[in-house]
Amino acid sequence: MKVHHLNCGTMLPPTDALVCHVLLIEAPSGLVLVDSGYGLHDIADPGRRLGPVRHLVRPVLQAEETAARQVEALGFHRDDVRHIVVTHFDVDHIGGLSDFPGAQVHTTAAEALGSVISPSRRERMRYRSAQWAHGPKIVEHTPDGEAWRGFAAAKELDVIAPGIVLVSLPGHTRGHACVAVDTGTRWILHAGDSFYHHGTLDGHSPVPRALRTMENLVAYDLKKVRANHARLAELHRRDDADLVIVNAHDPALYERARAGA
Repeated sequence: MKVHHLNCGTMLPPTDALVCHVLLIEAPSGLVLVDSGYGLHDIADPGRRLGPVRHLVRPVLQAEETAARQVEALGFHRDDVRHIVVTHFDVDHIGGLSDFPGAQVHTTAAEALGSVISPSRRERMRYRSAQWAHGPKIVEHTPDGEAWRGFAAAKELDVIAPGIVLVSLPGHTRGHACVAVDTGTRWILHAGDSFYHHGTLDGHSPVPRALRTMENLVAYDLKKVRANHARLAELHRRDDADLVIVNAHDPALYERARAGA
């Protein structure tokens, strides 16, 4: 499957600039997005759809950066996007859902429960129901039947296409997940917000203090976040030739992926 790496939302918080790294997959059944970044409706009504967090992360909100516009720039139609697999339901990951109203939205059952169905008081403050007010078809998955690269809780999403695997990795949110994609020559593991900075993986590059603080503050379960860091760093140290690890917001990892590194 051919994979395009898209930045669907530059952000300018007090730390360094961040991206919203989205995958666009050309699958046999149609186009598939992994996350959606910010969308056109976020640009039109940022107060209602993004809430106060926009003042902290300071999204640029440019129409040409949305997945909708980038899909069209690649010569596709928006309704060619049949499926969107989301790592979690924070606004910078699902803002573009409403630009693809016909697409099925795939997530873990735990994430759907903590955001849409029965959020706790803390989760109600985190999520913005305006993001799913258009009534998307949410498909829940429970990744518990397969193993993938040492992760026990994984599920191949064969309802979309072989070679797309949802890997449960809660911590950042209640039902956070990673998404692994088989391109035919290598696997791309989109780790979402399970880590913020490449220094978490390599152990050498310093993670900016403000970024680490933000990561800790928003964590649903900080103990699990730190355990996930250790697991992903171990996978990185293995240096498998057929695996590339990216995340949602690190510009360096985004540029390396675009360059094929």
